[in-house]
Amino acid sequence: MGTYQIIATAAMGLEALVAKEVRTLGYDCQVDNGKITYEGDEYAIARSNLWLRTADRIKIKVGEFKAYTFDELFERTKALPWEQFLPEDAEFPVIGKSVKSKLFSVSDCQAIVKKAIVERMKQHYKRNSWFEENGALYRIEVALLKDVATITIDASGQGLHKRGYRAAQGEAPLKETMAAALIMLTNWHPDRPFYDPFCGSGTIPIEAALIGQNIAPGFNRDFVSEEWKWIPQKVWDEVRTEAEDLANYNQHLDITGSDIDHRMVNIAQENAFEAGFGDIVQFKQMQVKDFTTSKEYGVIIGNPPYGERIGEKNAVEAMYREMGQVLNKLDTWSIYILTSNEEFEQFYGRPATKKRKLFNGSIRTDLYQYWGKRPPRNKELDNN
Repeated sequence: MGTYQIIATAAMGLEALVAKEVRTLGYDCQVDNGKITYEGDEYAIARSNLWLRTADRIKIKVGEFKAYTFDELFERTKALPWEQFLPEDAEFPVIGKSVKSKLFSVSDCQAIVKKAIVERMKQHYKRNSWFEENGALYRIEVALLKDVATITIDASGQGLHKRGYRAAQGEAPLKETMAAALIMLTNWHPDRPFYDPFCGSGTIPIEAALIGQNIAPGFNRDFVSEEWKWIPQKVWDEVRTEAEDLANYNQHLDITGSDIDHRMVNIAQENAFEAGFGDIVQFKQMQVKDFTTSKEYGVIIGNPPYGERIGEKNAVEAMYREMGQVLNKLDTWSIYILTSNEEFEQFYGRPATKKRKLFNGSIRTDLYQYWGKRPPRNKELDNN
């Protein structure tokens, strides 16, 4: 087994959550803007892909160095041990980005890194000709930040938010990684009721079910690094068996999602079925103002419309008022609402216990948190 520098990338504001997940997997890590760095073997690469709910993707760091000139970029890239990662038939496209660096032409940086890797591989594999690149995919990225070049290989393939259960979606879907993050920022436990009044295509309730039954979010999908020869198939087999053993399929869950749009409710039901929760998560067509419950100590997470489009603002503000009138009565429930509307508390009719800044894609939002009463110790929760 080798030791690799692993990077789990994270959306802005979610770094601490990703770091917590990495530590839970048993790896010490360093937290930077947008990324968590740690060391691990082939099992760590497989486990990270399978288990990290809030990370965007897993990358292997091949090297990091200062590069002020194209010559430096070429020579230092060529000096890296590419033959440890890339077989002779590897397909290795190079992507790039550059921020606040002297080498600002991304296309030139990509071309130079590609050329340097080819030169190194020609030496190692004793070839004069170009490589055919008809084998497994190793997507390489050169990222320049303040003249430091970080060169990585993507070990995930499709982003980790692609869990494999989304048969269909609405027009502004919440990323699965963000939905998982919202749940992990609450005080929800699997023995409490859970409700999403704006469920859309069902992402938040489905992610809650995955968390509730401790199912690895990547269990039902493939990763590009499964094709890499230097990660033996038995690693993936063992990591998947471990995930199967850790899942708690017998955990009873009380999870409901509702939406005003019956088409979205149908899509949510399809997606829940794809995820294996067809009988576990309930969906219904309903407006938030019609929500009633006799249950206690539940958690509500909502990602309502933000009212950013022209013509929607007034309707959304009225809906926030109705939501406040209904939800403010639930004094034992904890309520978490994500919106970019800075006047949300005013319309909702109550200041939040706490606010947390998060980015939903490129939209700056706040998670408004209203904490309910704590359940009495040892009280049997009313799940009826």
